Amino acid sequence: MVVPKTSLSAGAVIRAVLLADAEVAARTNKVFPVATDSAELPYILYRRMALSSTPQKSRQPGVDETQIEVLCFTSGYGDGIELAEAVRAALDQRSAESNGLRMRACYMIDSEEAYQDDAFVQQLVFSVKI
Repeated sequence: MVVPKTSLSAGAVIRAVLLADAEVAARTNKVFPVATDSAELPYILYRRMALSSTPQKSRQPGVDETQIEVLCFTSGYGDGIELAEAVRAALDQRSAESNGLRMRACYMIDSEEAYQDDAFVQQLVFSVKI
């Protein structure tokens, strides 16, 4: 039995979009889920940070909305801004499909920046509808 993919698999669509985007790929081709122990800068981490579901009265599946955090790690601040801009251009106000999972909408809803572990970090948060 094949288990249907749901919004729990939204990160797979995000990763596929980022790896396929020429501007993102020009800056890094290292895109990891949740965490990595040994990546060289620059790289991207993504993770699901929240999920809400709107149930339907019928037996049809409802609409899930997932918040996906995308973190861009770079050695230079300017490089981080460029990578974050490329990520935003690839994902913001986009739809996509990967391995049978359809991302109906994706919108950036928040961002923050930081410096940690000798890297500049651009944090982008996207609301994703599956």
